[in-house]
Amino acid sequence: MTEPTSPLTRAQRLDRLPFTNEHGRLVVGSGMGWALDAMDVGLISFVMTALIAQWGLSTTEVSWIGSIGFVGMAIGATLGGLLADRFGRRQVFALTLLVFGVATGAAALSWSVGALLVFRFLIGLGLGAELPVASTLVSEFAPARVRGRVVVLLEAFWAVGWTLAALIGYFVVPSGDDGWRWALAIGAVPALYAVVVRRGLPESVRFLELRGRTEEAEAAVRRFERAAGVEPVASPAPEPPSAPPGPGALWSAATRLRTAALWVVWFSINFSYYGAFIWLPTLLFNDGFSLVKSFQYTLIITLAQLPGYAVAAFLIEKWGRRPTLATFLVGSAVGAGLFATADGDTAVLVTGMVLSFFNLGAWGALYAITPEIYPTALRATGAGAAAGFGRLASIAAPLSVPPLIAAGGTGLVFGTFAAFFLLAALATWGLPELRGRSLEAAPEAATTVARRR
Repeated sequence: MTEPTSPLTRAQRLDRLPFTNEHGRLVVGSGMGWALDAMDVGLISFVMTALIAQWGLSTTEVSWIGSIGFVGMAIGATLGGLLADRFGRRQVFALTLLVFGVATGAAALSWSVGALLVFRFLIGLGLGAELPVASTLVSEFAPARVRGRVVVLLEAFWAVGWTLAALIGYFVVPSGDDGWRWALAIGAVPALYAVVVRRGLPESVRFLELRGRTEEAEAAVRRFERAAGVEPVASPAPEPPSAPPGPGALWSAATRLRTAALWVVWFSINFSYYGAFIWLPTLLFNDGFSLVKSFQYTLIITLAQLPGYAVAAFLIEKWGRRPTLATFLVGSAVGAGLFATADGDTAVLVTGMVLSFFNLGAWGALYAITPEIYPTALRATGAGAAAGFGRLASIAAPLSVPPLIAAGGTGLVFGTFAAFFLLAALATWGLPELRGRSLEAAPEAATTVARRR
């Protein structure tokens, strides 16, 4: 990429840098929280299976335990994006971890289904707000030529967290009547470490410039330049601070097509992923696997997520965002279709791993493309709104599984998920391809707002 001869903006100065240890700290610091989020979401699938036996819950009650957290996540994602575009990405991080950590610890003390539902809702508020804000912050610091790969790397922490959940589910949940309580208590402990890590994370340079905080923005850029051994250069004065445009700008002429396409992808992938993986241990248990064996198979299937992320991270800068996302969504549909007809232990395990591999690779590509398609003033709002809309499917999916099982068994359940994956793959063609381009290539027409002089 040829550098301009005019003075470099701070965004251009960040884009010219190689990947440094400062980028690594940012990814790990954000990824720690991402892994904790995944661990909590994953744990509930094992807790649900244990509570069926221990509390004698009905399928409806279990479905609500699986879904109520996503109600909180839908609200949290939407509010988190709005707050991050007004008060900063890092500030919202701290708030989400506080809500998440306290509520997770409290959930371990649940004395009834009602209490557990309340705590799961509060946990969801924190989790939902955190994910789109984290991906936004990382994308705004990553150099343009590797931005997609860096965000997929961040998303790969989800597989780490889900694997930890599977390990805790396998070793801790079946250990006794209070095993599920200890599992939730473990889920709260690492949040304290994440708070410490995140205190050292920088605020987004692009956000700081929008708010007129140029000295802080310059200090953040120089911090990354020092890590790369690059001599700082003078940057032109940014435009005067502007008021955030608000969520209505997502549907302006410049962005409405990509917003609609993005929302369809988010809704479809959420429906299929959470419908499948929240219920997976329970479905295996109901199909005749022992509790321990259903957890063991879920753990092995979960491990296939890691190579899925690795392949997606490689392809996203080779093929581009849209082809990578579409390919992994089609692969997810094939995996779900094969799982629907799997017969025997080996077939269940192999087809489950295929589904896990492609589905999580698709998630990585989706998180890479989402922050790119909106301008800075609207970026976290757009990412949060898409995630929030997708969480509506997360609510519906666990609730839809029992009636689908009654109507056609496991085959109909995973056949439905395959159809949603195909719908998501079709919708990707309404998304722009921004591989290797600056974030400033997003349509600034969407942020036409009154400027404060």
